[in-house]
Amino acid sequence: MPRIFAAIAALLLSTGAWAAAPAIVDSAFVAEAQKRGAIIWDVRSVTAYKEGHIPGAVNIGDVGTVLRDENTEDYLALPALERILGNGGIDPAKEIVVYGPKGNSFVYFALVTLQNFGARNARIYHGGIEDWKAAGMPVSTETTTLPPVTLKLQPKPGVMVSTPEVVQRLGKPDVQIVDARTPKEYTGDDIRAIRGGHIPGAVNIPYEENWQDPESLKKLAARQTASTAGLALRPREELKALYAKLDPEKETIVYCQSGVRASETATVLKELGFRDVKVYDSSWLGYAAQLDAPADSAKFFNVGLLNSRIAGMQRRIDTLEKQLSETQAQLQQAVSVQAQKPGACINC
Repeated sequence: MPRIFAAIAALLLSTGAWAAAPAIVDSAFVAEAQKRGAIIWDVRSVTAYKEGHIPGAVNIGDVGTVLRDENTEDYLALPALERILGNGGIDPAKEIVVYGPKGNSFVYFALVTLQNFGARNARIYHGGIEDWKAAGMPVSTETTTLPPVTLKLQPKPGVMVSTPEVVQRLGKPDVQIVDARTPKEYTGDDIRAIRGGHIPGAVNIPYEENWQDPESLKKLAARQTASTAGLALRPREELKALYAKLDPEKETIVYCQSGVRASETATVLKELGFRDVKVYDSSWLGYAAQLDAPADSAKFFNVGLLNSRIAGMQRRIDTLEKQLSETQAQLQQAVSVQAQKPGACINC
């Protein structure tokens, strides 16, 4: 029976049937992918991976950290990416299922990374480790490693766009831009780069709106709920209604702060049948830094004011540390004096 299944899988792969499957898959698909030897890539931290993962899954660390420069949040140079992915045995030419925490946008970032390097048979398990456990599937704490592979990565045209390409497309009637950030980021009231605001003409649809409960992460962080059910994707018809004002036939560029949240929205749009969807990887960090790029609701980040506030906080911290040190010294002196008294018992 395994040989028959393998033969069928090979036939499906050769005819492109697997490639035609949805990019967002469920627990049953992952279980079958395991059986046919697909790479299961756990993109969480090493610590989270070791605490329990899908059996046979590989891990190279937190994908948002290991593949990107921590300052620019752009990809590392190609040789570094080739080395990191290659050492982990993660070959974009093979069938790969990516997962992490339920609904986590970094999982989508990993998927788009693979697609950018030519992957045609990569999937994302949106439900992640939470849905896997909820389905009663086995969990392992044993580390799995794959044989290293030598990679020569080349970005595939049509998956991502650069800052100059975005600027060049501004105002074109056959191009639409989606801003997947929060409303306050969009209006420039929450500045997370050198300036706030948004790309002219961009439509703001926060990526959390893809979930059944857009407030789920906030509720989980505030411990208002322990359930991750709200992180599930909305039904297809609700997602179609969410993006109803967009034209599926137009070129669609999706951006956020650094391309991570945009990856989730871009994948959802592709699943809904949008013809030409691209991720603006540098996103607002890259766009805001190009000061001659036009922006709506532009508000500049006041570095001097921030430094002044930081300096004020540091002075208060220094004062508190000094007071704490003096209090500790006084307590130690009091204990010492008490210990010297006749018949004293400090710990009685």
